Amino acid sequence: MNFNGPIDAERVTETDRDQDVAPRRSARRGGRLAGFGLILVAGTALATGAWSHYAEHREVLATAEQARDFVPQVRVATVEPSDGIDVVKLPATTSAFASANIFARASGYIATRAVDIGDHVKAGQLLAEIVAPELDHQIAQAEATLAQLNWSFQQAQANRTLAQVTWDRDRPLVDKGWVTAQQGTIDEQTLKAQEAAVSVAQANIRAEEAQLQVLRQQKLYQRVVAPFDGVITQRNIDVGSLVQADATSGTFMFTLQQGNVIRTQVFVPQDAAFGLKPGIAAVVRVPEIPNRTFPGTVTRIADALQPSSRTLLTEVDIPNPDAALTSGIYCTVELHIPRQTPSFRVSADAVIFNGDGMQVAVVDHGVVHLRKIGVLRDLGRELEVDSGIKRGDQVILNPTVDLADGAKVRARPPTAVS
Repeated sequence: MNFNGPIDAERVTETDRDQDVAPRRSARRGGRLAGFGLILVAGTALATGAWSHYAEHREVLATAEQARDFVPQVRVATVEPSDGIDVVKLPATTSAFASANIFARASGYIATRAVDIGDHVKAGQLLAEIVAPELDHQIAQAEATLAQLNWSFQQAQANRTLAQVTWDRDRPLVDKGWVTAQQGTIDEQTLKAQEAAVSVAQANIRAEEAQLQVLRQQKLYQRVVAPFDGVITQRNIDVGSLVQADATSGTFMFTLQQGNVIRTQVFVPQDAAFGLKPGIAAVVRVPEIPNRTFPGTVTRIADALQPSSRTLLTEVDIPNPDAALTSGIYCTVELHIPRQTPSFRVSADAVIFNGDGMQVAVVDHGVVHLRKIGVLRDLGRELEVDSGIKRGDQVILNPTVDLADGAKVRARPPTAVS
């Protein structure tokens, strides 16, 4: 055991040394591998980042190039001229073609009332009858006075005849001196006086006849008759009512309206008044009769606009044979007026409103041109324009806010504006 002891110790020492060196070598080898791995990872990451940055840069360049070369597609509509007829709708109220308020022209009491509210009457038909006994007495008195004046006239004629005979007999005698000149003068002046008396009698007869005519006319006024065909719309008297005949405060008895033709008055604005004339067609609509229209005709215009409202008073007559319309109805009148100023209709979706005013974007050979327009009338979904565009122009619908003059666009198939 002792002999082999040192040798074993040396071997043990070398063996331990080899065992210590091996881990250090492994550690150095692992560190190198780890460092290489780190370098590889860092290189890979750097390469990936560089490639990603390069790819993004290329994408940005491609996007910029695409944006630079991109031509947007837009919807357009073709501008068409407005119709030759300008349709103007205005509110109105119907009225009777003829309306008469009937007043008493004879004083007395109502003996008969032949009609009431809503009755249809004919011209000359009896509406009411007035009794006035004192008027009959006045007529009798006037007739007696006229008879008396006639007798007086006959007496004056007889006296004139006598004076004429006397003067004719005495005049030759006066010339020969057989009768005094004084007597001749008396006979001549007596004849002239009798002739004047005849003239006075004739004048008195004419005056009394005129007075009698007045009384007889008042007698006729006791029968109140319809002046034209129509319907009674108001009644203010009844049997036994006292009525007074007075020029300013006479009794209001009836209202009679003629309804076979209905009339309405409308005030046409200045922009539509030019071109309006009698004979132009009109259509009347009543909200409560939705399934029917009433054709009419412009019969007369005022020929002068009202300065306060710049409107033209216009009357429209509507035939009403079946009495479907009555006076006092609210309605709308549609006038078909020939257009005097050429214009175009543009969709409201095409209008650009900004600091430069109202514009539209017109596409011409793929290039945008912004044009100012003059608006005549706002029709809701469309505008009526008189300047800035022409027939056949293609306007962009719903243009973007950044649309600029001179931009390139590509138009879809146009849609006609009608």
